[in-house]
Amino acid sequence: MNTLKISAQNTDITWLKQINHSNTGFKPVSVFLSESTKPILVAVPVVIGGIGLLTKDDNLLYDAVYIAGSTAVNYVITTSLKVMIDRPRPYDTYPQDIINYQIRDDASMPSGHTSGAFATATALSLKYPKWYVIAPSYLWAASVGYSRMHLGMHYPSDVLAGAIIGAGSAWLTWKANEWFHDKYEIRNFRILKKNDLSLVPEYWE
Repeated sequence: MNTLKISAQNTDITWLKQINHSNTGFKPVSVFLSESTKPILVAVPVVIGGIGLLTKDDNLLYDAVYIAGSTAVNYVITTSLKVMIDRPRPYDTYPQDIINYQIRDDASMPSGHTSGAFATATALSLKYPKWYVIAPSYLWAASVGYSRMHLGMHYPSDVLAGAIIGAGSAWLTWKANEWFHDKYEIRNFRILKKNDLSLVPEYWE
């Protein structure tokens, strides 16, 4: 077991060193991609919700709440795992090998930027399953994950874990919303039935 763990760690740092030391001229782009995460996580539900309010579109408001909920669920899961796993950042463990662009005081596993990006990308893809939404959403999320390694902030396994957790958080929130929606519809149906369903034309058939 220890041999397997050491082998996995060696593979992790080997891949990270290759990514971290490659394309040094691309570093400013990686910084931009990395720093774009939090503003986009906030902007997406705010913009969708704002449009929904202006157009009085309840579906858009519902979408905004769902996307924001996915981000919240992902944040709780990611933060909890960081505390439980408590993996040091790669630049702390390998200071001579990894070039990082900033110092963070939280743990490395999983990548919070990556999980947040994939939560938003998955939420958007589930709500708007069109190629012109899915493709750019996941391209941006994958680019954020790459930027975190390129900037020396995370191991590849941190980024992979973040992608899985982010996508999973959005999917779980989606299923939970479906369950509550179905339960709400059943409850309303029972109330209508109790109050004489025959008076409601849309339920005649």
